[in-house]
Amino acid sequence: MRFDDKVAVVTGAASGIGRAIAVELAHAGATVAAVDRDESGLTQTVQACANATAHIVDLADAAALGTLRDDVVAAHGLPDVIVNAAGFDRVEPFMSNDDALWQALVAVNFLGPVRLTHAFLESILAREATAKIVNIASDAGRVGSLGETVYAGTKGGVIAFTKSLAREMARHQINVNCVCPGPTDTPLLASLPDKVRQGLIRAIPFGRIAKPEEVAKAVLFLASDDASFITGQVLSVSGGLTMAG
Repeated sequence: MRFDDKVAVVTGAASGIGRAIAVELAHAGATVAAVDRDESGLTQTVQACANATAHIVDLADAAALGTLRDDVVAAHGLPDVIVNAAGFDRVEPFMSNDDALWQALVAVNFLGPVRLTHAFLESILAREATAKIVNIASDAGRVGSLGETVYAGTKGGVIAFTKSLAREMARHQINVNCVCPGPTDTPLLASLPDKVRQGLIRAIPFGRIAKPEEVAKAVLFLASDDASFITGQVLSVSGGLTMAG
């Protein structure tokens, strides 16, 4: 799959799955607008890409997303690919949560993709262009996850948002799909107690956690011309951990 002459916007690009997606797209020929609030990590991502620009943005800042859109379009033109990969979590029992955590989870994990997608679609639709949108949710949003109740709720929202937006955008030939990673080798997973990580590995039929690059490969397929007739779909990348339809 090649992305020569394509422009891709990738959020959450400073680390983990988002970084892997940005790097894989760049290696496949895309010009990447890498978006994150972590300036140091974003710099490292851009250095690993053949052709990328860094955009330091907090997705919880609604006003910043219009500026981001204008900056990307001015620098590269309209995006052909939008990947909403940014997200965060704090693993703890629901009854230990506080309202500040809930507000932050919704602002970044759900409203972030909603607002960013809306901002870019305004310009894309105005010029009657097309694009491929890939949202990164989580298998937690499909089947639930202990200690991640509100996080799972936001990711379930991303799944529903993906399907509904796909229906609205189909007449514009804009594909909207969703990738749901299972346990993946990211900073979040590394922060969990070893006992929890080992339990996850034992539960996965493949007997290991995913590499970020393996999730990125699924994203690249859905963002490519090979997926031109696929929209509104949810693809789990979990080594068989979740097999629900």
